Amino acid sequence: MANDKIIREVWEVLESRRDNPIDSYTSNIMQDSDKKAEDKILEKIAEECGEVLIASKNNENLVYESVDLIFHTLLLLVYKGVDIDELFEEFERRRK
Repeated sequence: MANDKIIREVWEVLESRRDNPIDSYTSNIMQDSDKKAEDKILEKIAEECGEVLIASKNNENLVYESVDLIFHTLLLLVYKGVDIDELFEEFERRRK
């Protein structure tokens, strides 16, 4: 599936940043103590969710804010060790 290429690339970068930390936003957030890292990621998802709602209501920056929300959701899934193929399989299952 060609459309999933960019998502897979982002996923691979996030996995690399988790497994081989560098001085980056994603590495730093995932390398915090277990509880603190997860809390930070969840807080970002909540923040981005609110921003998507406001962007939709105001008819501005919806795509930009949605990408932030999707990115942080992907970050959470990578952090929790979910395999990307599980994500795509679930989408396929729901498509039927």
